[in-house]
Amino acid sequence: MKIAIIGTGGIGGYFGAKLARAGYDVTFIARGKHLKSIQNSGLLVKSFLGDFKVDNIKATDKITQIDKPDLIVIGVKAWQIKEIRDDIKLILKSDTVILPLQNGVLASEELSESIDKKHILGGLCKIISKIDSPGVIHHIGVIPTIVFGELDKSKTARIDEIHKIFENAGIESKISDDIEADLWRKFTAICVSGLLAVSNTTYGELREIKETRQLMIELLNEIFLLSQKIGVNIETDLVDKTLSFIDSFPYDSTSSLTRDVWDKKPSEIEYQNGTVVRLGEKYGIDTPVNKFVYNCILPSELKNRGL
Repeated sequence: MKIAIIGTGGIGGYFGAKLARAGYDVTFIARGKHLKSIQNSGLLVKSFLGDFKVDNIKATDKITQIDKPDLIVIGVKAWQIKEIRDDIKLILKSDTVILPLQNGVLASEELSESIDKKHILGGLCKIISKIDSPGVIHHIGVIPTIVFGELDKSKTARIDEIHKIFENAGIESKISDDIEADLWRKFTAICVSGLLAVSNTTYGELREIKETRQLMIELLNEIFLLSQKIGVNIETDLVDKTLSFIDSFPYDSTSSLTRDVWDKKPSEIEYQNGTVVRLGEKYGIDTPVNKFVYNCILPSELKNRGL
């Protein structure tokens, strides 16, 4: 099994390192000092579940140098999908499977605009992690889990095979019966990231202050109502479950979007609260808290993108 990890950040770096440690033929896509460190010294994962290191890693900064992988795991930011999909198309075999793990609900759709849908799965991951320094991934919180499935909800041999690969690598994974619903469950939770950014809080601070906790609840309710209007098959107590999940996060933890906004880097705001706002307008659902979060971040986002 030849595996390509496109994007060796907190997501691709962690799961790719687990796969490489299990003996799979893994090639990583990385850039700059991070790439050089991986090529020279391997990849170190620091985790509250136990640190580990993988040496002799294959890594490059060019997708087109990867030789016909069987499985492509995409770990780049959501907004980078459009930038890399044409290069991905060039390295596909007839049976290559693509597993996107982006935040939001648009990754598979955007991939399918350039790539035959037969190659594409729906997927998401649960992990709080980041690049600590070149060649070092820091897993901060949450039991790392991959949830994936066929976009048409069918049961296939390739899904079972990928599940076994993850099991062999010690990666917690779940085959989804309805990946659209699972994507929306995660999407609902991650949209709190923008609220962290504008309130300048960690998850712990946000949830313990009465006023910001209420804003979080209202933000989550807006997304739930939107999902129901669209017809996503989500349970009625989703908001309560999402709050319980967020309450389990380490007190001082934040999200990648939050850190990107604070660090004045391009973020996934268009694929999180921005998507809520656009879909709300399309389906006639009012989203005032999500709109406030999006509009507050938009000016800095435009500056950070040089627009």
